[in-house]
Amino acid sequence: MVARQDLTTDPGLQEQLLQARRGTAFFARKLNELSDAELDGGSLLPAWSRRHVIAHVGYNARAIARLVEWAGTGVETPMYPSVSVRDEEIDFGATLSPIALRNLFDHSAVHLSVEWRDLPEDEWRHTVRTIQGREVPASETVWMRTREVWVHAVDLDNGATFADIPVSVLQRLLRDITGAWAARGTNKGLLVKVAGTDLVFGDPDTAVVITGPLAGVVQWATGRGTDGVTAGAGPVPAAPKWI
Repeated sequence: MVARQDLTTDPGLQEQLLQARRGTAFFARKLNELSDAELDGGSLLPAWSRRHVIAHVGYNARAIARLVEWAGTGVETPMYPSVSVRDEEIDFGATLSPIALRNLFDHSAVHLSVEWRDLPEDEWRHTVRTIQGREVPASETVWMRTREVWVHAVDLDNGATFADIPVSVLQRLLRDITGAWAARGTNKGLLVKVAGTDLVFGDPDTAVVITGPLAGVVQWATGRGTDGVTAGAGPVPAAPKWI
């Protein structure tokens, strides 16, 4: 039997799908390295255990799949009824047995990949709505998932670092974060420079210049540490909230 292929033939979208699926595989590898007992351990997110991270990533795949279904059928199917329902779902998922939690991740990831695979070319342009209320084309769901799986693989606190994330993903993530800061006006007085590149974000009239390698700068920008990052001669400030 010949393997079925993605219906989209757009090279850019095909590359984005590849990065999303690679991120999913990377998360799966870091998850599979953990014993059942280790699932109870803490994550890099202060209020969440590893169980919460896994549940979130699993239910996120289901939520994004609903948006892809919306694009394909024209029937509105929101990601979640509300933010509170999403949070309750994650808390419930964190109580699942180890095998059920692992199956949640595996099965939801496969379901989402199939929904992407079977979405016809022209339907990727159909508009859907994120839980934040943003109106976006269905193609944006690929980046939404890419960001989740790569960053949360690090959050499992099982040896993954931001240096494991592809450069193209890190660059787009940094643009997203600094764009969110600019939209909220929280980037005032802060300039971000990526060492060895011409990437510069933020306020040019500033007293605080954050500099470091790309992986380190993105780690700092997401609020997950300051490895390799400097702020002149002073202490590195906390990054503004981005989500």
